[in-house]
Amino acid sequence: MVILQTIFLFIGATEIIFILFIVVMVFGADKIPDIAKGMGKGMRQLKDATNDIKSEITKNVDKHGIDADVTKNVSSEITKLKDELEDFTGSVRRKL
Repeated sequence: MVILQTIFLFIGATEIIFILFIVVMVFGADKIPDIAKGMGKGMRQLKDATNDIKSEITKNVDKHGIDADVTKNVSSEITKLKDELEDFTGSVRRKL
């Protein structure tokens, strides 16, 4: 969310509307849903990959007996990254 706020700090509403207008002109109104669908699939794959990594870490920790505090720290970082990603994708979805 901080990254998105930083990006839009210097961009006003008129600039965002102008950028969206250019996107519609370049890709056409009929292609916009396909682009959004592709972005959604990409985000879903990223979430699935994150969950796979998290489950692999958990399995290896259980298997090898790694300290639980380390896994909690890694899990919290992954969760934080996923939340930031969801905040970013949510704002992108709202813009489209």
